[in-house]
Amino acid sequence: MVLAQLGGTITRAIRQMNNATIVDQKVLNECLNEINRALLNADVRFQLVRDMHNNVKRIVNFDDLAAGHNKRTIIQQAIFNELCNMLDPGKPSFTPQKGKTSVIMFVGLQGSGKTTTCTKYAYYHQRKGWKPALVCADTFRAGAFDQLKQNAIKAKIPFYGSYAESDPVKIAVEGVETFKKENCDLIIVDTSGRHKQEAALFEEMRQVSEATKPDLIVFVMDSSIGQAAFDQALAFKQSVPVGAVIVTKMDGHAKGGGALSAVAATKSPVIFIGTGEHMDEFDVFDVKPFVSRLLGMGDWSGFMDKIHEVVPEDQQPELLRKLSEGNITLRIMYEYLQNTQKMGPIGQVFSMLPGLSSELMPKDQEVESQAKIKRYMTMMDSMTNEELDSPNAKIMNESRSMRIARGSGCDISEVMEMLEEYKRLAKIWSKMKGLKIPMRRCDMNTRSRNLNAQHVSGVLPPQMLKQIGGRGGLRNLMK
Repeated sequence: MVLAQLGGTITRAIRQMNNATIVDQKVLNECLNEINRALLNADVRFQLVRDMHNNVKRIVNFDDLAAGHNKRTIIQQAIFNELCNMLDPGKPSFTPQKGKTSVIMFVGLQGSGKTTTCTKYAYYHQRKGWKPALVCADTFRAGAFDQLKQNAIKAKIPFYGSYAESDPVKIAVEGVETFKKENCDLIIVDTSGRHKQEAALFEEMRQVSEATKPDLIVFVMDSSIGQAAFDQALAFKQSVPVGAVIVTKMDGHAKGGGALSAVAATKSPVIFIGTGEHMDEFDVFDVKPFVSRLLGMGDWSGFMDKIHEVVPEDQQPELLRKLSEGNITLRIMYEYLQNTQKMGPIGQVFSMLPGLSSELMPKDQEVESQAKIKRYMTMMDSMTNEELDSPNAKIMNESRSMRIARGSGCDISEVMEMLEEYKRLAKIWSKMKGLKIPMRRCDMNTRSRNLNAQHVSGVLPPQMLKQIGGRGGLRNLMK
């Protein structure tokens, strides 16, 4: 996952600082230098990294700190705030409203995944009750209309375009007017991909914008663009009033730090991230939970969303109870694997839990392959109840492994691999022992509003709560 390595490096730097016997200027400098290197290696713009470094040093002034202040908490809070400031321009983007027609125009570089993202955006809102429609104003790229048409048909979303008309402004205006008459409340206009050096295409983009008068212009950015992100995003911002950013291809191996630079250039918030090619691999982006996961502080709301989304309601209390006990048997692993594909990769899910990070389950060790999950479950189907319920699989030996391999039609090396995967998962799971996880399911629409510092402080282990400055420090983080 893009930025996973960045998150792992930052988490290690914070952990080393927290483990230091005395936190002084030297420890702070070592922590910041490690974070700076991580950000620069992830293609974050140098000026942004420099500003973050200077701001943290200004906030954490050891000479001005009164005795008794928790320096670790102050440093971690300052780093958290500065990373949030990188990704948060301080102003929300335009939010469409049901029943009221909104025109959203998409712009971006060639090959950034803009047409696919248009359909994902429409599909996301369609599932939320909107009535979206797609307009293809891309007459520059051959096959653009065909691609949008196929995506729209697959998602059952109305679309407009033309094979004969070559004027994108005319197509955009006709499409918007057509869908306004059909009472569509979300009209999405796809434009030609362009490069900052293509003056004619930028002029065309301005003309489409002036003709359709969109409520929001979204800049779509490929996460792998690297250091060029700032200049490209700035060129778009200077041509049209970009109001939001969507980052695509976040499931690849790119460094992804250019996303931070794009936010700085456009002074617009990231609203969604694309995490795959499928229509539903499109996630709402929220700055503070994202940064919290980067720092290994977890994202309880995201984790509970996953639980409520994929686990049957009557099974949720039992799953959360097992999680809080910190013990995992092969039977519990079996139950977890049944939901893994819906919840997401193991590393991604566990990065939502406080004190853990995605680096604890590297990408090449994640149980995310459909075939591998099926093989593991087939092996466990060949186990006895005693083997499935044995604490730490202590009774497993070579003869039992050979019997399981024969019964499941697998090689014994695959059974040993499955047991090793179980041990890794059990090691992570054990770190959650003592977490006071709320058992009662809140209504999904009101849960985030009802969450408060007192509730969350009851969820976190005492040692972790102490590290972030008690309930007062937690309240400041939530603010």
